[in-house]
Amino acid sequence: MGRLYLIQLDGRIYCCKHCRSHLANSDELLSRSFHCRHGKAYLFNNVVNVSVGPQEDRMMTTGRHTVADIFCNCCQQLVGWKYELAYEKREKYKEGKFILERAKMIDGDGSDFYLDTHQVGSDADDE
Repeated sequence: MGRLYLIQLDGRIYCCKHCRSHLANSDELLSRSFHCRHGKAYLFNNVVNVSVGPQEDRMMTTGRHTVADIFCNCCQQLVGWKYELAYEKREKYKEGKFILERAKMIDGDGSDFYLDTHQVGSDADDE
């Protein structure tokens, strides 16, 4: 097995709750209006430091989708899923996008759900 290289992001960052590996920049956040088994979930245009599992069809509240679970590259914890295919026309915007479960994300000091690498320890609000 080779050496693990993780991408380090700048700005407001969402990190893995288990290992604090960077997962997404807040600039990639599309919506905070999603739900998952563990509560709230966020839709992102792009995420980093994850591996994509096998595709499977799932019935969700918005209809049938082909999705693939995504796992943190550092600790291998399940952090969300990727929408591969939406069967309903109104859901097509999700294709190629990523869901990160809010319960699986944390900031650098554990007090919130994002990390601002330029203002660590600041009182910045959740975006």
